[in-house]
Amino acid sequence: MKDKATSFDIAYLAGVSQSTVSRALRDSPQVNKETREKVQAIARQLNYKVDKNASNLRKQRSSTLALLLFEDPTTDESLINPFFLSMLGSITRACARNGQDLLVSFQQLSDDWHADYEDSKKADGIILLGYGDYVDYEEKLAKLLAQQTHFVCWGAEVLGHPEFTIRSNNWQGGYLAGEHLLHTGHRHFAFIGNASEGSPEFSARYQGFIDALAKAGITPQQVPHFDAISTESAGDQATAALLDSGVSIDAIFCASDLIAIGVMRCLKRRGINVPEQIAVMGFDDIPAASFASPGLSTIQQDTSKAGELLVNNLLKLINNQPITDTLIEPKLVVRQSCGAAGNSAS
Repeated sequence: MKDKATSFDIAYLAGVSQSTVSRALRDSPQVNKETREKVQAIARQLNYKVDKNASNLRKQRSSTLALLLFEDPTTDESLINPFFLSMLGSITRACARNGQDLLVSFQQLSDDWHADYEDSKKADGIILLGYGDYVDYEEKLAKLLAQQTHFVCWGAEVLGHPEFTIRSNNWQGGYLAGEHLLHTGHRHFAFIGNASEGSPEFSARYQGFIDALAKAGITPQQVPHFDAISTESAGDQATAALLDSGVSIDAIFCASDLIAIGVMRCLKRRGINVPEQIAVMGFDDIPAASFASPGLSTIQQDTSKAGELLVNNLLKLINNQPITDTLIEPKLVVRQSCGAAGNSAS
């Protein structure tokens, strides 16, 4: 026996073929349980370690996934949306559980994603987070589809390929927000956040909100809408414009928690009490939501499940396996900013 055991040594001792050893060490169901256990026991006795580089070379795989993060431009490029930081953590853990390395890149939209990553064998597939203006982003996705790149993304559905997108039920989240604000007695609403074709997730949240209000006879024309990207400063500025317009409101639904925190900052500066004078509802449930003063009521997106689905579904695409689970249902988290004390989810 050589100093370093090989799969052929295990095959000889187990009385099976080398290909059977490879399958047994991968726990393949193609090998019966008795043979798998026998092969694995011999491997342990020989202190056998799989040569990952050789295995990847045979499979033409890198066992690496690329995570590309794109955000709306801000004045401080060192800042990252806390929601995406939570996603990054869950994606990293999911990669570790699946024996995958993760290559993370924070960048602007490139013209050559496929050449930069999968085509150059740096990664077996790509996970996309964030997109800025979806109209521009959609053109990039079309190029990835044409190049047959393995990719999944978080957020708005890839046209014609819903299996490539993991997403929250944004319409349902907006509906839950509207329903709760109505239930707590509010009747004069505003929405802050972009709701154009360039922001399909925010648009779906807005539409769900409007549909909930319609049950109380409130029309879209009765709900002032002020645009804002997902930053505190944008929420602050939009709220100032809303207050300066002179419209009477008692509740604001924001397209994200960052916007909502900026809204509450502006209201405090103007001497308006939350929730006594104006209630505020966010969307995401980032960690800062529970530490805000008052605590921010919000719609929770399950980042742990999202990260797991992004990694698992990408690996299924890479291995030509079917995908069935892509939609995550949101939850209402009630805190003090809507006039209801406590912290509950429904």
